[in-house]
Amino acid sequence: MKLLDIILLSLSAALVIIGTHLTITTGISLSYPVFMLAVVFLFWYRYRKNAAIFEEKEKEQQSKAKKSSKRK
Repeated sequence: MKLLDIILLSLSAALVIIGTHLTITTGISLSYPVFMLAVVFLFWYRYRKNAAIFEEKEKEQQSKAKKSSKRK
């Protein structure tokens, strides 16, 4: 896990906590943007994680293809 991934996940969790506090104190209408920002950070984190997994699988397939072509 890279530093940016840790920061994105932490920001998302912190914004959920802040949004919950705002909901209790002021109401959902003022905390809605905070929750949406938390969701954006969470989606960005998942996108980066899925992209890293996809790149890893792609490299693995390429290395397998090179090994099989060398055997022939």
